[in-house]
Formats: sequence, structure tokens, C-alpha cells
Amino acid sequence: MTTPQRAPAAPAPATVAMLLADARLPGGGHAHSAGLEPALLGGLPAAQVPAWMVGRATTVSLVEAGTAVVAARLLGAPAGPPPGAVDAVVRAWSARTPSGALRDAARLLGRGYLRVARTLWPHHPAVAALSGAGGRGVRDAPPRAVVLGAVAAATGLPPADVVRLTVYDDAQTAASALLKLEPSDPLTAARWVLDACAAAEPHVDRVAACRTPEDVPASGAPQTEGWAEAHALENEKRLFRA
Repeated sequence: MTTPQRAPAAPAPATVAMLLADARLPGGGHAHSAGLEPALLGGLPAAQVPAWMVGRATTVSLVEAGTAVVAARLLGAPAGPPPGAVDAVVRAWSARTPSGALRDAARLLGRGYLRVARTLWPHHPAVAALSGAGGRGVRDAPPRAVVLGAVAAATGLPPADVVRLTVYDDAQTAASALLKLEPSDPLTAARWVLDACAAAEPHVDRVAACRTPEDVPASGAPQTEGWAEAHALENEKRLFRA
């Protein structure tokens, strides 16, 4: 008599969210400052970092979050990802991210996330849909938000949690970078992360409801774009890619 084989237990989606939010995950996020270094080098006073974090959480982070939510819905469709789904989401994200420097930075992060996805969830259709991505130049790789959407589809991460995870990851990345750029009490930076996440909370339901590429928020931050472009030309003062 043979013993029936049990399918491996799947972790709870909340556990996956904690894994993705953990700075110890080797996804490459340690090389990025979520735009903080470009801002500081561009003239942002350190005293204004808390307001900057809130501004980012309610603009750029929501574009990223909406992209991830839509990618998750399309890549996690019951009949499988529709043809051209990835390209459609990437085009919507690109149109809302005018800075080439920011797009390149997001694609570099995407390559790190893609390695995580291929290692941990290699057989899920949402991850397999990205199988041809990331193997060529950086500008051919999917951005972080699209890969995060694939992971969300593969693990059942709810849309609202995808939004909160994206906002938190951006804020925490900036806070971690701040301790290297402008050393201060780490708990002060932690307070600012919570404030940024709280500022984004009223937008969570709206962004979580996004279903098509056209629904992705278009809440840009032109000054951030300018700082990122200037930062990309800086060779000597940079600690982070972006």
C-alpha cells in the first residue's frame, strides 16, 4: 500500500508579503535609495525628508502599486495570462514614468525580483509568463512592479496588500538609505515610514481596484524625475543607483 503524496503546504499570503518586505531578501534593493539620494544631491534639505517621503507615498509609489495590482490580475487570470498582457502593463507603466533613469532603475530592481520569483515559484503561469524577460539588456527586463504583480498572482497576495507592500517597500528603502546618507536615530526614520504609509492609506482601496492598464494612477512627481536624470549623470558622489 502506497502512501498518498501530499502537495507541499503553501505559505499564507501575509507571510509572502513579509518575505518581500524583508530587507534581507536578496532582491537587490540595498543598491537603491527609492529616489532619496537623487533628491538630497539635487538640493532637498534633510529636514524636508519626512514630507518628501509622504509625497512619494502618495504619487510615485501609487503608480508602482497600481502597476503591480493590474499585472497580478492579468497574469493571474483563471484561463492564464492573456496574450500581450505583460507588454500592455509595461507600456502603461512606462507612460507614467517619463524619466529614463527611473525606468532603468526599476528594471534593474525587476531583474533582482525576477530571480527571486523564478527560484521560489518557477512553475506558476504568472511567473512563467515572464520567462522570456530579463535575459537581454536592462531595458528589456520587466520593471519591479510587474514582477511583483507576477509574485502576487502566484501566491494569492490580495490587491490591497500589494498596494501597502509597494508603499512600505519604497518608504523603507528610502529610510534605510537615509541612515547612510544623513545618519540619525533609526527610530526617527521608522516614524517617517509609518507616516508615509498612513498618508497612502486613504488611496489603498482605489488603487487596489485597478483592473486594466488604463486604470493605473498617473500621479507623477516631475521634480523627482529631474533629480533622477541629474543623478544618473553623477559618477563620483553616488552611493546608490537611484
